[in-house]
Amino acid sequence: MYSLIKSLLFKLEPELAHNIAVSLIKSGALSLYKTDVNQKLAVNVCGIDFPSPVGLAAGFDKNAEIFNEIFKLGFGFVETGTVTPNPQYGNSKPRMFRLEDDLALINKLGFNNVGLDSFVANIAKNNINKGSQKIGANLGPNKDSTNRIDDYLDGIRRVSKIVDYITINISSPNTPNLRDFETSSLVNLLKEIQANRISGVPIFIKISPDIEDTDMSSIVESIIKYEMNGIIVSNTSKQRTFSLKSKKVEKDGGLSGKPILDLSNEKLSYIYNIAKKSIPIIGVGGVSSGADAYKKIKLGASLVQLYTSFVYEGPSLVAKINEDLLSLMRLDGVNRLSEVVGTAKLKFK
Repeated sequence: MYSLIKSLLFKLEPELAHNIAVSLIKSGALSLYKTDVNQKLAVNVCGIDFPSPVGLAAGFDKNAEIFNEIFKLGFGFVETGTVTPNPQYGNSKPRMFRLEDDLALINKLGFNNVGLDSFVANIAKNNINKGSQKIGANLGPNKDSTNRIDDYLDGIRRVSKIVDYITINISSPNTPNLRDFETSSLVNLLKEIQANRISGVPIFIKISPDIEDTDMSSIVESIIKYEMNGIIVSNTSKQRTFSLKSKKVEKDGGLSGKPILDLSNEKLSYIYNIAKKSIPIIGVGGVSSGADAYKKIKLGASLVQLYTSFVYEGPSLVAKINEDLLSLMRLDGVNRLSEVVGTAKLKFK
């Protein structure tokens, strides 16, 4: 069925197609794909019991409208957002582009969202089951903010009691100067978060795949020093050195999907080697199969997320990845995924 729906949606501009997909999901369209998750896939990260290590990355359910429906597919968690304190339109359209020959997307959305008031209300309204699946909130600052650190702190205060974890997005390439938080402004941000935390909800920091390895060590050390709980590796990439086939390569924005799999894996492995086992890592970037997810886990990820492959492959992908993970675990003779975290190494140039 998804192949038919996809053929129709892919005739439309990507952002319009996404909005239609959200409306279809709200109407219950995913009930046809409802699946159970095998208990052997359960993982505990930061004291949270995730029924599966496979999650939906931020950006799909921006406004926390459909996570309860998405859980039906077998996701262990859904990261909602990115949300900013005040509603904002984002960048000018068009701002999403499909690279179909590369199974990739480019987006320059710019944190378009309904703002914290509506976002919080949506979680309260839609979290009707409060089951085993977990909810994350991805936070960002408003583009015109005069104090972006305060924006993050406001978000933390507002969502801490209604989500299972929080992600601090300092790595989107589509908000001017946001990535300064990965370098010159990082310590100030982390200090303020540490000083103003009001609950024990885990806080993850989401970083870019475009960070130079020479800067990575100090970033990871600061994240650990100021007692953040996890690192998400990685956001979309500004790079275009992936031998892309599509004609829309020149479009500005962040690249996601299959082309950044190797780059995100390199950064994941590098960070795991730096951090050892002192902080959990969430692996994102190019995951489109159980093999991709399992490789990220073996390189050091405790959880994985996907987005772009979900757009291309459809709702049945999640159950397939969960099934493949179980098969790979049987081949390796392990009962828990935690047994293989960090057991593989990449060779660095």
